[in-house]
Amino acid sequence: MDFGSFLKAPEIKVRIITYSDIFQDKAVIENRFGEEYRDRSAIIKLDPADLKQLNVKKGDTVILKNSFGTIVVKAEESEYETSHKGIAYMPNSPWSNILVSDETGGTGVPKFKDISVTVTSAKGQKVTELGL
Repeated sequence: MDFGSFLKAPEIKVRIITYSDIFQDKAVIENRFGEEYRDRSAIIKLDPADLKQLNVKKGDTVILKNSFGTIVVKAEESEYETSHKGIAYMPNSPWSNILVSDETGGTGVPKFKDISVTVTSAKGQKVTELGL
């Protein structure tokens, strides 16, 4: 064993804001269980500084974990020009819903716009398959 095998992978905490995506909507209409829908839905867009801190490149997989669930998705670099370190974006999808709290505060509406998670590299792991 080499020394690097004892080092813990970097992890960061981020807040996820979910959004709707017209291209994802088109993909789900064409094939809800298809590759294009998964490729447009099982992603997280991170600030370039966050990607660097995680030692992750665009297209690598990352683990998102909180007290409600754990998933593996692909990391992408956010296209926003303004830095938003610690804030990430995900399309509304079955993957992001795994991380949503079941607590609604009496409103009956889950909090899809502010999801706190820990992100770590998932090098070599595949995107989480959904048991649909």
